[in-house]
Parts: sequence; C-alpha cells; structure tokens
Amino acid sequence: MRYFFLILCFIVLGHTYSQEDFLAKQYFNDGDYEKAMVFYEKLVDKNPRRTDYSEGLVACYQQLERYKEAEEFLLKKVESPYVFPTFLIELGYNYTLQNLPEKATEYYDRAIQKIDENPNFGYSIGYRFQKYALLEHAIQAYTRSMTLKPELNYDFQLARIYGEQGDIEKMYLSYLNLIWEGRTSRSNVLRNIDDFISENPSDANNILLRKVLLKNAQKSPDILWNELLSWLFVQQKQYGSAFNQEKAIFKRSGENSLDRMESLGLITLEEKEFSNAIDIFDFIVENSTDTRTKLNAQLHLIDIDLEGASEKKLGEVEKKFEALVSEYGNQSNTLQLQIAYANFLTFKLERPEPAIAMLKESLEQPMGRMVSAYVKLALGDILVFDQKFNQALILFTQVQKRLKNDVMGQDARFKVAQTSFYKGDFDWALTQLKVLRGSTSQLMANDAMQLSLLISDNSLEDSTKTALKKYARADLLAYQNKNAEAIEALEDILQNHKGEKIEDEALLKQGQLLEEQKSYESAEFNYKKIVEFYASGILADDAHFALGELYRTILNEPEKAKSHYERIILNYQDSYYFPQARKNFRRLRGDAIN
Repeated sequence: MRYFFLILCFIVLGHTYSQEDFLAKQYFNDGDYEKAMVFYEKLVDKNPRRTDYSEGLVACYQQLERYKEAEEFLLKKVESPYVFPTFLIELGYNYTLQNLPEKATEYYDRAIQKIDENPNFGYSIGYRFQKYALLEHAIQAYTRSMTLKPELNYDFQLARIYGEQGDIEKMYLSYLNLIWEGRTSRSNVLRNIDDFISENPSDANNILLRKVLLKNAQKSPDILWNELLSWLFVQQKQYGSAFNQEKAIFKRSGENSLDRMESLGLITLEEKEFSNAIDIFDFIVENSTDTRTKLNAQLHLIDIDLEGASEKKLGEVEKKFEALVSEYGNQSNTLQLQIAYANFLTFKLERPEPAIAMLKESLEQPMGRMVSAYVKLALGDILVFDQKFNQALILFTQVQKRLKNDVMGQDARFKVAQTSFYKGDFDWALTQLKVLRGSTSQLMANDAMQLSLLISDNSLEDSTKTALKKYARADLLAYQNKNAEAIEALEDILQNHKGEKIEDEALLKQGQLLEEQKSYESAEFNYKKIVEFYASGILADDAHFALGELYRTILNEPEKAKSHYERIILNYQDSYYFPQARKNFRRLRGDAIN
C-alpha cells in the first residue's frame, strides 16, 4: 500500500511540474512575462539543476528589464566550478543589455576558456553566441574547439556565420570542406550555397564560387570539383560549359554510367536548348554500352527533330523510326521505341491503325504489370484519338483497377473521365473526377477539379447540355491535333452561347490553341477578356498566368508579365500557378532565384 501511495505521489508531482512548465512557456510566448516569471520561479525552486527553467526565468527578467535580478541570479549560478558555460554567456549578455561592454566581454571570454577544459562544450557555446548574434565569439568558440579536438567539425555552423557576415569566400570554403570530408550530404550543402548565387554568371558570388572550385581542383585534383562546377554551370544556364565538365567526369571516372550526362541532356531539352541537347545526346549514342540508354538518347534526338517539323522533316523522322525498329525490333526491353513510334504515327501522321497493331503486338511480350500498364495507357490514348472510346475505356479501367494506389492508376482514372467526357457520358466522367479531386498529385487534382466544375456547372444551366457537348467535341479535336477545327468549334460556342457559364472555358481553350498557332494577339485578346469579365471565376488565375507567360516568353513585355504574376500572388494564393508566378515575378524583379 505504501508503494502505491509513493507512486501516486510521483504521478501527481510529475503532472504538477508538467502543467507549470506548460503554463510558463505559454505565458512567455504570449508576451505575459510577469505571469511566466511566477511559474518559472516556482520551477527553478523545485528543479535548480534544470538549465531550461533557469534560462526561462532569466529571459523573463530581461524582457521585463529587471536586469539586476537577472544579474544576481546568474552570479550565484556562475559561482559553481561546475557551472554549465552557457550561463557565463547569459550573464555577459545581461551586461550587454545594460550597455556594460567590458563586463560582458569578461564573461564571454570566460565561456570560451571553458572549451580548454572540455572541447565538447564548443557546440553549446558557439550556438549560444549565435543565438545572440555574437558571431565573432561564435567563430572563436567553434574554431578553438576544432583545434583542440580535430575530430570535431563545425564547418557547417561556421559556414552559416560567414554567410551572415558577408564573408562569402570563407563560407564557400567551409561548405566545400564538408563535402570533401564527406561529413554531410552534397544536396544539403548545395541547398545552402544556392541562396548566395543567381542565374547570372557575372554575379560576384558566382564568380567567387567558380574561382574557389577551380583553386580546389588545382590543389586536390578530383572529379568532385568537376561535378560541382557542372552544377554551377547548370544554375547559370551555361549548358555547354556543364557538358564539358560532364565529359571530363565521364573520361576520368572509368565507369560506363552516363546517368549524369542523360540528366543534363533532359535539362537542356526542357529548357529548349536544342543545340546543346543534340551535342549531349549524340555523345551518349556514341559512348553508351547500354541498349536502353542509347535508345533513349536516339529518341530524344528525334523529339528535337519534331520541334516545328515540316512535312518533309516528318518524312525524314519516319525513316529514322523505321531504322530504329529494324535495329532493335519489337522487344520487351525496347518498348519505349514502340510507344514513341506509335505516338508519332498517330499524332503527327494521323495513321492510328498501324500504331494500334504495333502496340497490341507489344502487349503480347512478357512484361511486368507496371510495364504492361504503361503500354496499355499509350494504346488507350491512340484508341481515343481514333474515337474507339469503348476499347480505350476497357484498357484504362484495367490499369486503374490493377494500380489503385499508384500514380499511374490515378492517371488511368483521369483518362477514364476524359474519355467519358469526349464520349458524352458526363455523369460517369463526374463520378471519376470526384475521386481524383483528392489526388496526391497537385496537377492531377487541379485538372480533375477544373474538368469536374466544367461538367457540373454547365449541366445545371442547360439540361440538354448542348454547349457542353460542343465543348467536348472541340476538346477532342484539340486532342487529335486538329487545332484549326477545334478553334472553329470553340468560336461556335462563343458566338451562339454568349453569357453562358461555358464562355470563359471556351475563351481559355481557344486562347491556348491560338498560341499554338502563333496567333499571339488573338490569344492575348481571349485571356484579357477572361480577366476583365470573369475576374471572380475559377479560370481567372489561369488567364492571368497565361498572359504573364505570353508577355514574358513571347511578346517580350516584362512589366506587363510582372503585373499579371503579381495579381496571382496577391489575389489567388491557393492557385496551382502561385509558386511559379511568384518565382517568375521575383526573377523579373531582379531577385536571385534559387
């Protein structure tokens, strides 16, 4: 019974401390320092060895400008030979607050001297100095600790301090030393360095980093420095220089992997730096010993050929595809070739029949369920193009059911909804889209929401769904790359369904197609009409972003672009376009973009 009573006492006591601790912190965070002080005094009384309670009490005294009481409390603390050194810093800082620099320095120096007794104190002391922005003292603490005990490494902390002080070269050296010694991940360091460089190669910080890397490369030749130089050149969009570094890495590494080279090629392709992309993928084709890597590079080169390709160019591309099929055949490890060729035949040459036959033959090859799903989605897309909706729906539904919790399964469900929309089965499309609105992919969720609202809004307004059916037909024409016909179909909606909810959808879709046709002034007119007459509609942010991109990338009117990005930042914070709009706005304003 006595033991039970003791246990009960401990539980009650622990609960009381916990409650007082919570209230002390709560009052402090709320700025009610008087009440917080009362609780901290009680906690210190009961737990004199708890440093966090003592520091909390000192912070309350200082916030209330009761410096003498803080001083008396801390002087008692530091009398002990076993005092934790951060209390010496607290006492010094208390003198700093009273504008007594000489006394403050005395205790700061005493704290640093404690490192001689135990170098492991270096981190706590340095961190506390950092907390009070006493950066020179923090540097002394960290460096002294590392000198006394070389296995300790505070380069990460020192790098941050040097950055705050504006000593960028020392910061770079500390960060790079961490990578060189393998003490932290490269991505962690580069994320921090990224805050100090820009896309401009002439920026002083960029020039300095390049010099530091070149100096390190001369002092300690290693492919690490080539890799970091390549990373810097990519940030500066100097892809030719990055390619030169990657070639040096490939030759010096003695490995056959071209993964880094392939990644660089994909970046240049995304940035539409086609000249550099061609050089990179040509290099991969010439040097790769891996069939898949070589074939992917060849297919990327074809993608470049297809950019704005003429009829004559399409004929040349077809011959290249035929040559690749002849070289690789129809095998389970070269399915990317069959899919690329099938898409080319369908969406560029409008010949879906041989494409369908080719992918059906591919499905007979032995393959895993993920690869099978990939081929079925590609075949389904071509069947939709050929308006064989039911066959496409069967394939999409198979993938959706087999990969329920996978991104590919969600993609298949969206394709079911989209195909049902083209087919005119709006209710079933809506059922699928409602599930997808909670998708883990923001893009998928955004697309699902927009198509869902398009269907539901225009079903309520018009029971015959006449305008919606016209829009579905126009959307299918656009999917089939019949842009001129799609623009005409949308114009029919704009002329004959004025004032209906579908008008802004038709304006946006037509604007996007007009852009593809390079009718930029007409596209601009459509987008401006949306932001003027449908400012509170769900497509206003789409139109603002489209205008921003049009002015920034095509019409070369950066001030107008900035205005539309700013509208998204101020008025549409929950927009899918918000992060990119903010990034583009800052870039146009001249900020360093990471």
